[in-house]
Amino acid sequence: MVRRRLGGQVRRFTVVAALAAVVDLTIYHLALGLGMWDHAARAISFTGGTALAYVLNRRWSFSVAHSRRRVAQFVTLYGTTFFVVLTLHAVALVVLPVTWWTTTAAWALSQAFGSTCNFLMLRLVVFRVRTKALSEHQRSKSGTYSRADHGRLP
Repeated sequence: MVRRRLGGQVRRFTVVAALAAVVDLTIYHLALGLGMWDHAARAISFTGGTALAYVLNRRWSFSVAHSRRRVAQFVTLYGTTFFVVLTLHAVALVVLPVTWWTTTAAWALSQAFGSTCNFLMLRLVVFRVRTKALSEHQRSKSGTYSRADHGRLP
């Protein structure tokens, strides 16, 4: 059951990440087109993608209730990721050859790394479902778990 649930979360997170990435990349190229500095454009685009990612991941990918604690954890995680992504983006802009695809490649590298880190931390920390252990009575009742017990499993 855990494997199937993880697989579903990975698929839903991938869809959300792809949608957020489209928003992020669109904002990034629009900002660059307006003459914005590369790093400022990346910061603004990251923020746009992040706002969408929070709402969709909380509600759809991980199906958890809203709480102030989760918002604070999400902001902390994405704030940390923000600096990591901007650093990777800056390094990629220096290391990659200067061609027509350099800015998009730098964006893609930083985005892929950030998305991978975010999935792991969202699943393990921010949107982790905390369940109560089954009571002794429930465990000894039949020795097995029914489908109805799924939401109460530790």
